[in-house]
Amino acid sequence: MRAVFQWNLGTRTLELGKRTLIMGIVNVTPDSFSDGGLYFDSGKAVEHALHLIDEGADIIDIGGESTRPGASVLASPSHNEAVKDKQIPAAPPSLKPAVNAEDESRRVLPVIAGIKKVRPDAVLSIDTYKAAVARAAIAAGAEIVNDVSALRWDPQMAKTIAEIKCGAILMHMRGRPEEWRTLPPPADIVLQVKRELRDWAETAVLSGIRREKIALDPGFGFGKSFEQNYPLLTRFEDLQNVGFPLVAGTSRKSFLGRTLARDGKDAPPADRLYGNLAAHTALVFKGAHILRTHDVKAAVDAARVADAILAAR
Repeated sequence: MRAVFQWNLGTRTLELGKRTLIMGIVNVTPDSFSDGGLYFDSGKAVEHALHLIDEGADIIDIGGESTRPGASVLASPSHNEAVKDKQIPAAPPSLKPAVNAEDESRRVLPVIAGIKKVRPDAVLSIDTYKAAVARAAIAAGAEIVNDVSALRWDPQMAKTIAEIKCGAILMHMRGRPEEWRTLPPPADIVLQVKRELRDWAETAVLSGIRREKIALDPGFGFGKSFEQNYPLLTRFEDLQNVGFPLVAGTSRKSFLGRTLARDGKDAPPADRLYGNLAAHTALVFKGAHILRTHDVKAAVDAARVADAILAAR
């Protein structure tokens, strides 16, 4: 059975586990793998977010930088000092970020403000690994920081989240996007994800972030090969033992596209919906508390039926 949590976001608390919550994705980027450029204009992004809320999204996750394969991401030059002080775990070497904090803030802050102007009660998440962007987004009205690096790429992120007392999602990623195709396979991907997420969450707690503010995401597709995503999905319930709410994002991922291939060609992102709903249903049965998706209405309907099946047990 799925555990029930009270997820403290600072300004409010969300109950997780009684029903599956849906997190709608809004990418304010020109280059995201699925919808890059569609909502790069802030007005279109706000309109899309409001549409997702109308479709039933419980949370809107707003991102201003793509972490698709080939995108450059950053580990701060001062990271080594933070590692020495045991503030955060070791991270990859420094790279020039694809988008700097100022440009990323210029992308996302008008979207947050626009949504809150129309829907002041909307629950908003900022998808960023940069502390400066996180702080600005929370000040603008977001309540959750969704960090794909699990606080590892910016030495100020853990301290920032502890100070602003928002909710935090720590996602598992193996390596950097440009390294994904060459990463050696782990002996057991599920054990690795479980062990590292537990370690990173405990490090976050030691950095001053309260346990009730943390949720974990195993990072489907993020440094996992095609062959590794399905064991992670099949044994997703193993992650419940870590003791935190679980977020899952399989929406339009390439491992689904390969499974749905026809005539030797992977299904494009727009044709992966029905396969993703199968993954969503399995994830609900295995303990997912939040599903992160591009296709909110379909995810809401699938989750309602899956939740009803769980309740009938």
